[in-house]
Amino acid sequence: MEKTWIDRFTGLSGLPNDVRAELVAGSEVVSVPAGTQVFAPGQSADNLLLLLDGSVRVQQKSETGREVFLYRVHAGESCVLTTACMLAFEDYSADGIAETDVSAVAIPRATFDKLVAHSPVFREFVFAAYSRRITDLFTLIDDIVFQRMDVRLASRLLELADKDDVVHATHAVLGKELGTAREVISRTLSEFHRRGWVEQSRGEVHLTGRAGLERMVRSSGA
Repeated sequence: MEKTWIDRFTGLSGLPNDVRAELVAGSEVVSVPAGTQVFAPGQSADNLLLLLDGSVRVQQKSETGREVFLYRVHAGESCVLTTACMLAFEDYSADGIAETDVSAVAIPRATFDKLVAHSPVFREFVFAAYSRRITDLFTLIDDIVFQRMDVRLASRLLELADKDDVVHATHAVLGKELGTAREVISRTLSEFHRRGWVEQSRGEVHLTGRAGLERMVRSSGA
């Protein structure tokens, strides 16, 4: 069969030709610009989104108004919260924000329900992705409860840095990433600067001592 977007997802490559055709016919490729709110608390989950390009940030807001980063959905992945809401017929409890321009496949509930019920390959794909993300969320909880903030920040800087070792994020954004106050991020970055690991400019953090950050992360076992 002619190659389609399905071939971008390893777990779907084993779909029989008739199911592949049904999935392509029953879904739609959509595009949203950076900054778009893809879903919000209280909205119903009507489509499973499989990302082709870009990234979506999933975050939750506490009663005090603090935003806590949960996870990112990258190209080749699906959103575990959407999967959970569709399986349980519940509304969203968090926000999904397009961090970049996003291209995704929207699989409507009718197609999703039918394939989960009748296609073992599709069902395995859905639950394997769900299982991986749940493991990631347990790791996040473990980090928040047990890991030192300086180690968590070092790890996140290494993760977010581009090819030029620049992190394009303010102290407030980094605070949201790690579920802490901007002031805590500022103090920790000041210590990293004292050690020669980072230089800061408006809205950016330059990693000037990547090896030091990596040593800190390794020594913690993170």
